[in-house]
Amino acid sequence: MSQNFSKLSDEQTTDEPVRRLRRVSSRKWWLIIALPAWVFGSFIVAQLLAAGLLWVLHAIGVPLGSLNESVLNSIFAVVIYGLTLALVIGLPWLIKKRRISKGDLGIERLPNWTDIWMTPIAVVVYFILSSILILAATTFLPWFDVGQAQDTGFNGLSQRYEYILAFITLVILAPIAEEVLFRGYLFGQLKKYIPVWIAVLVTSLLFGAVHGAWNVAIDTFALSIILCLLRMSTGSIWAPVLVHMTKNAIAFYILFIN
Repeated sequence: MSQNFSKLSDEQTTDEPVRRLRRVSSRKWWLIIALPAWVFGSFIVAQLLAAGLLWVLHAIGVPLGSLNESVLNSIFAVVIYGLTLALVIGLPWLIKKRRISKGDLGIERLPNWTDIWMTPIAVVVYFILSSILILAATTFLPWFDVGQAQDTGFNGLSQRYEYILAFITLVILAPIAEEVLFRGYLFGQLKKYIPVWIAVLVTSLLFGAVHGAWNVAIDTFALSIILCLLRMSTGSIWAPVLVHMTKNAIAFYILFIN
């Protein structure tokens, strides 16, 4: 019996390095570049397709000029987010039958009370992290402009329906679409093949980059780190969605109400 136990221990000791080697060899490091490039490229293509659609509608005589700018921007945002998600998730399935499940996207369950009570805590942690990173940037980067404004696409709002459209687009639509795209698809795929901390970093760098201005990029980079951690701890994107909505609602109030 002791000989069998010794043999079993030797096998376990031998198998562990082998398992570690298999885990390392199974990592697909090229996805660090490929997946973010795929998401970013799809976003750019979606914008070009949406712009092309507007051009075609204008060319055939559709009176787009009669539409209010806020209405047009809201429609444009819906089309871009829809096309981006269709390209990122739908195209691989059409070409290679690579189906992305609800579990992969973090939407297999509905929001629950855990998602709700974690939201205010995560918002506070995000504000602290963002403040630290922006303070570091203002200290060590002389060219950093903390007051640089972000172009939301909604300027000169005056009518109530314009505020409502801007709120729906920026506080509801954008967080849901961006969480499905970044914390759902991108982060969900990356963490399968590379270490989680690298997946968090890569996802957050791209999320910050697509928001343009440097101060906004640093702020959204900090936000993405917290959202990725929430995605990991809760197993879904609903807590990240609620935090993202809360953050955008605060920004909406500062930019358009106050």
